[in-house]
Amino acid sequence: MEAFLLSTGIVTLAEMGDKTQLLSLVLAARFRKPWPIAWGILVATLANHALAGALGTWVTTMLGPDVLRWVLGGSFIAMAAWMLIPDKLDDGDTPSKTSHMGVFGTTLVAFFLAEMGDKTQIATVALAAQYQQWAAVVAGTTLGMMLANVPVVWFGDRLVKKVPIRVVHLVSALIFLVLGLAALLGWG
Repeated sequence: MEAFLLSTGIVTLAEMGDKTQLLSLVLAARFRKPWPIAWGILVATLANHALAGALGTWVTTMLGPDVLRWVLGGSFIAMAAWMLIPDKLDDGDTPSKTSHMGVFGTTLVAFFLAEMGDKTQIATVALAAQYQQWAAVVAGTTLGMMLANVPVVWFGDRLVKKVPIRVVHLVSALIFLVLGLAALLGWG
């Protein structure tokens, strides 16, 4: 349960102000069809995080416990620093309104690609490696993505403007720093 809850909380916080949250806002503004967008986000996140979780689980079989501890500690500390850098949408991340794939397909592809190499994908790899509980981590990170992105699809800009993104990023960075130090010191 710890792996699920921590994965949910970390990804929810990490996703605030992230480029995929901004993409959710763009998709909602362009298409104004929240259900297919939400389903597209869910399917893209499940696919992306399932692969990331599998990579994290596989890494544990390739590295010894001491090397893994240092890799995880360094990864979590790097994530703490990365949380302090604000995200922006690249021009290639914004979908065309005239896509032939429809709202669901456009969301699925755009969200899957935008999540590649993103903070939450890297966090999923690290969490799966640390906890070695693929299903719990993937379920938790997916729920975290949904908690952060789906409300934006329905409530849009009003919600994003009320959340102090800088404070959320600082709290997220602190959590990642604590996880990194705990891994390096061999706690838990």
